[in-house]
Amino acid sequence: MKLTRSHRIYLLGVIMLVALTICSHKFSGDGEAFPLIPLLVAGAAYLLAIREFFCTSNFPKRVVVISLVLAALWHVAFLAIPTGSDDDIRRYVWDGRMQRLGYNPYVVVPGDPAFAALHTAETRPLNNPELPSLYPPGAQLFFRAVTAIHESVFAMRVAFAICDLAIVFLLLDLLPRTGQGAHWVLAYAWHPLLATEVVGSGHIDIFGVLLLVVSFAALIRRWQAIAAVAAALAIAVKFLPIVLLPLYWRRVRMRDALLAATVFAMLYVPFLNHGRIPTGSLGTYIQGFGFNDPVFETLRQVAAPQLLVGLAVSIGVVVAIWFRTRLRRWSEDAFAWPMAASLLCAPVVFPWYLLWLLPFVRSVSTLPIIIWTVSVIPTYMVWHLRTLGRPFVLPRWIMVLEYGAVAMTAGIVLLRRIARWSAPQSSTE
Repeated sequence: MKLTRSHRIYLLGVIMLVALTICSHKFSGDGEAFPLIPLLVAGAAYLLAIREFFCTSNFPKRVVVISLVLAALWHVAFLAIPTGSDDDIRRYVWDGRMQRLGYNPYVVVPGDPAFAALHTAETRPLNNPELPSLYPPGAQLFFRAVTAIHESVFAMRVAFAICDLAIVFLLLDLLPRTGQGAHWVLAYAWHPLLATEVVGSGHIDIFGVLLLVVSFAALIRRWQAIAAVAAALAIAVKFLPIVLLPLYWRRVRMRDALLAATVFAMLYVPFLNHGRIPTGSLGTYIQGFGFNDPVFETLRQVAAPQLLVGLAVSIGVVVAIWFRTRLRRWSEDAFAWPMAASLLCAPVVFPWYLLWLLPFVRSVSTLPIIIWTVSVIPTYMVWHLRTLGRPFVLPRWIMVLEYGAVAMTAGIVLLRRIARWSAPQSSTE
């Protein structure tokens, strides 16, 4: 019996539920017995689902609802797992705790014996204790707000899960306005990275993604002040969406842009250190950290890291300018590609960095980005290798596999476009 498209979606959803549930039982930020195979199975099922979405203009409402319920089930499974001993989320709790105790997280060094008594059982094993915080002020205020409600890593993960859910509801409202079927919400909600990096490990990126989606939704509705302020807040969570600023040119009023700039500046006021804007360990991060960065690693041989970071930002800005000048109507592609281009040249590309791209990949032109969000999964292997005593260095073959898949997909998409452009010309001849 031939399965209908709806039944195929159900089947793929069940496969993802089983694979990610298995993954959740073995998933750990410490890397022991890292469940790479079930995670890859979930990634493959996700890509097959994307194929079904492209082949159908719309699915029945019940398919979307049942599929979202399946996603909720595997999210709950990850929410129940313990936090890894050195997950970034422990730093979030520490930063929030320091603010509430009257300290500046950009100045306090967690490993300093003078602050040892301020640690809790959950913050004591945080990673890189020799460095102060590097997270921008928008992230810091989020940490403070969550820890004011309940000071625990679990509370932080629940807060991230709420951000994830809010994005789903925003997309369900946005999709009809952009002429797309409601089933495309699953291109976001079903992605395995949401399970591992939002409710599993917990990363602040999802809060920034929520603010960026709010900004995009406000632009669609022509709510210019909200769009500008939400974009500023997203940049204040992590600096990546700064490359999108050209997209707002002449789409928000000057007074709204000034309001957004003022809000951004005011976020730094509580953290000023002797009148100076704090950066914490951001400089150390740029100069000394590197992961999954083939472009940056290659260029590092001939240029300073600070210059290369500027180059990565410039490339993203140039791509944004290209979209702003070429496209008159709003497109999700215009948000996805500048950030993807900038990340490609960044010094560090952790899997959770690609969370920023997920709400904006729903077209054939973004297929290379969709593939990247799945081909990045094998990089998890490095955390397992670390438990075996290996250095925290990504094997070269994994990078070849990851970026080779992206390049191959980009080549196929380009060739098909060239063929489509040449078809009318050849028919007239």
